[in-house]
Amino acid sequence: MKKILILSTAVLGLAGVAAQAESVTVLSWGGAYEKSQVEAYNKPFTEATGIDVNMQAADNPGTPIKAQVEANNVSIDVADVEKSDAVRLCDEGLLEPIDPDTDLAAAPDGTPASQDFIDGALTDCAVANIVWSTVMAYNTDKVDGTPTTIADFFDTKKFPGKRGLRKSAKATMEMALMADGVPSADVYKVLSTPEGVDRAFKKLDTVKDDIVWWDAGAQPPQLLADGEVVMTTAYNGRIFNAQVAEDQPFKIVWDGQVLDFDLFVIPKGAPHMKEAKEYLKFATSTQQLADQAKWISYGPARKSSAPLVGLYQDGKTEMGPEMPTAEANMQNALVNDFEFWADHDTELSERFNAWLAG
Repeated sequence: MKKILILSTAVLGLAGVAAQAESVTVLSWGGAYEKSQVEAYNKPFTEATGIDVNMQAADNPGTPIKAQVEANNVSIDVADVEKSDAVRLCDEGLLEPIDPDTDLAAAPDGTPASQDFIDGALTDCAVANIVWSTVMAYNTDKVDGTPTTIADFFDTKKFPGKRGLRKSAKATMEMALMADGVPSADVYKVLSTPEGVDRAFKKLDTVKDDIVWWDAGAQPPQLLADGEVVMTTAYNGRIFNAQVAEDQPFKIVWDGQVLDFDLFVIPKGAPHMKEAKEYLKFATSTQQLADQAKWISYGPARKSSAPLVGLYQDGKTEMGPEMPTAEANMQNALVNDFEFWADHDTELSERFNAWLAG
């Protein structure tokens, strides 16, 4: 668990009266994604409210919440988590409920938040800010030929070299099944059976000796840049950032991508509850979600934000085609089954860890 640092609060003059402003601590994922949140949410929020935002990073921000709430020692006000973690933590009573009609901003035309977020973006205890995906990417300087499918990731004869994979059952097992010929529409049906789980691990066996494992989102682009791997799974926004901002010779293969949400949650007992709710309402407003797309290629979770998405911060790169939800990128995409992972994460992670150690 990352140590959460609460910085000293700022003293601001409000309406001619000096007032002590509280701060809000937000736990996220670091890297280019964190930068997009700082630029689109945090800086404008502080300007608008005078409330400081203390940004902290963890490999998985969902992990510390359970321990902190159960110990009655919560230092996180808002956390950015994957949906399966949001569902599980909410079911366990570890999160504050979120009412979209009172806790979230309406769209600019007055459409209530409950009708403005895309399907699946709202839960009892969470509100999505982005749609992102786990994709396969490769270094064009290190690969002979052109990989075009997720099956190519597992074909070390046709495309020799080390592979990067997240050290997690989630997304890894789905990609293994799609690479083995399972249609995306059938992946969770197959993975719900013992035979399907065995099939996924059998496919993973074919590249086990060639895998370099990663945990944090910043690692895959670095592995590609350093030549430690020739292909890797990665978060699409991290690869985009390396391509465009750092001019790296990387290419995304959208075939077999696994789409997911990231959502904001407020842990039970958050020390700055009022400020946390203010931050939540501001950060998930229409303009702020659209503004985040200037910094990273993750799609906004509000319908009203989509028309406002324009150019990358370089002023020339159109962001629409770079989104995982762009029509051309959705030909063989899989939407993460959040309920499946909320129900099966423990057993499949145990099996995955045993396979790793075997």
